[in-house]
Amino acid sequence: MNILLTDAAAANAAMGGMELVTMLLVYAVIIFAMWFFFMRPQKKEQKRHAAMLAALETGDCVLTNAGFIGIVIDINDDTVIVEFGNNKNCRIPMEKSAIARVEKANQ
Repeated sequence: MNILLTDAAAANAAMGGMELVTMLLVYAVIIFAMWFFFMRPQKKEQKRHAAMLAALETGDCVLTNAGFIGIVIDINDDTVIVEFGNNKNCRIPMEKSAIARVEKANQ
């Protein structure tokens, strides 16, 4: 009888170890899925936006995050001067990160 109890205790201990491994495996799969579906697309969008800003040139038509449409007049390291409106007197300096979309000038 004593031998059966010892074997049952050993079997329970082995099952406890398997449950721990299974639980850790499930957590690893969940973390990988969250990275794949949330973090990876965000990184791709950041790279696309950085490439768009790197290709920015004078004369390009831009849409700002605030919804204004204007023409790029001058480009510095991390700022641009954008001309808004028809009167050609409204020139506003802004950060490159405030640009949401770029349409290339006709060549």
